[in-house]
Amino acid sequence: MKSFSAIRACIRVACFAAASLGFCTLARADSLDSLAKFLSSTRSMRAEFTQTVTTPSKDSRPAKIKISNGSFSFIRPTVFRFDYAKPFLQNIVADGKHLWLYDADMNQVTQRNQSQALGSTPAYLIAAATDLATLEKEFVLQAEASAEGLQWIGADPRNQEGSLQKIRIGLRVQGEQVTLSQLDILDAFGTRSQIKFERIDTNPKYLTLSQFSFVPPKGADLIKH
Repeated sequence: MKSFSAIRACIRVACFAAASLGFCTLARADSLDSLAKFLSSTRSMRAEFTQTVTTPSKDSRPAKIKISNGSFSFIRPTVFRFDYAKPFLQNIVADGKHLWLYDADMNQVTQRNQSQALGSTPAYLIAAATDLATLEKEFVLQAEASAEGLQWIGADPRNQEGSLQKIRIGLRVQGEQVTLSQLDILDAFGTRSQIKFERIDTNPKYLTLSQFSFVPPKGADLIKH
């Protein structure tokens, strides 16, 4: 027969496990509730961003790190744009019908059908989906431990044949306000892209649909897919 102290120890472990499970369940609810609130309450947004892309080491070659800066904006559920300013001028614009990619250095524009090009992409996560139910059609959502003062949600694409392996969404919760603070993207080749947003303006009245139109610059090579 177990001693009283051993039984008491078992009870303590059981209680701790139950409390931990309850805490994890609560954390999951909090994270997913925050994501749901962000999707429903943030109809538009503009922010500055810094993107750090880390390519893994290969064949004894060291990892490569590339840092870019620019601005990002969207109006749900159909339009968004990433405007890269440094180190090279690039634009990624979704106008509701087409997805445009413009590389000023190469003087080249790529045009794709927007509905076919988005799917399981970070842009769909933050600029197109309007609720969790819609989002979960493309991603398996999982709450993760809070870190860096942010609530984190992991999003695994349901389409395993795509180029993305995992996306992590970092949300900053201040009272009733939920804002997008960071995206952490890992592709199928092991390349990691961290996008940190700052100077965030939520639901700005100055954003209009006309700001998301794109006309290929004269003389640029146009490639259609």
